[in-house]
Amino acid sequence: MLDKLNEYGKKRKPIFFAIDFEMKNWIFEDENVQFQLENFRNFKPITNHKKINITNRLHVSFEEYKKALKKVKKEIKKGNTYLLNLTFETKLEGEIDLQSIFHSANAPFKLHVKDKFVCYSPERFVQIKDNQISTYPMKGTIEASIPHAMERILANQKEMSEHTMVVDLLRNDLGIVGKNIQVEKFRYIDKINAGKKELLQVSSKITADLDESWHENLGDIVKKMLPAGSITGTPKRKTVEIIKEIENYERGFFTGIFGHYDGKSFDSAVMIRFIEKTDEGYIFKSGGGITIESDALSEYEEMRDKVYV
Repeated sequence: MLDKLNEYGKKRKPIFFAIDFEMKNWIFEDENVQFQLENFRNFKPITNHKKINITNRLHVSFEEYKKALKKVKKEIKKGNTYLLNLTFETKLEGEIDLQSIFHSANAPFKLHVKDKFVCYSPERFVQIKDNQISTYPMKGTIEASIPHAMERILANQKEMSEHTMVVDLLRNDLGIVGKNIQVEKFRYIDKINAGKKELLQVSSKITADLDESWHENLGDIVKKMLPAGSITGTPKRKTVEIIKEIENYERGFFTGIFGHYDGKSFDSAVMIRFIEKTDEGYIFKSGGGITIESDALSEYEEMRDKVYV
């Protein structure tokens, strides 16, 4: 299906698409899709949306989380992975409406697929403009209300190690598709509105130059970059295998990407902060990066902090 992106690129024809984590399921130009990629959107904002009332969040137990983290660290000690993004499902109970969540969410990247899922993501995947490709990995989260939060997150050695590994991974990914790779910004802070809390998120900006023919190879470029390094880990291929064994559930479109090509430029986002409608109810999927230095309780609390509406 990525060949379709090449075809649209050759014709300079606009297209929207979404692809799931395992690159098995696609959405193309669906009339049931509403999306926003920073300043571009295909919908009219609605202000009189329904009130959302989450009455309960049924998280995975801390004991179950610790068992999974222990398995990840065992793989790290074997040298099979150095960084792995571990995620879990949280069941939401209450009055929930996906479209209302979509319109009320304060996020630069949003996607709503009618009666299926919504995401309100703070993380861009890649952007291509003026023959330059940029990516913005996000690794490292702390609650903004904690005293000296910015200084603490930037000085945290575990977070520094995790972020550096993701930056190195994405530098390599950009090296596959472009040239003159540069880390233009390293470990800057973004503020994220997380419901009743405000989070500080550490990001970096990495760029590379593309040939002018990139439009005709758009699908190939996206394919070589997938899955997104920030929500898998390194080395990517082996880490994805371990994720499938340890998580024991299907991520689906969660941690996949969605994007829009307008004939001149391309923008895309990673599908995180994700709520899915299932036969069993509404499920929020969240997680975080695990390294050998990870503390189980801190990682568990970070995963819970990311479950917000």
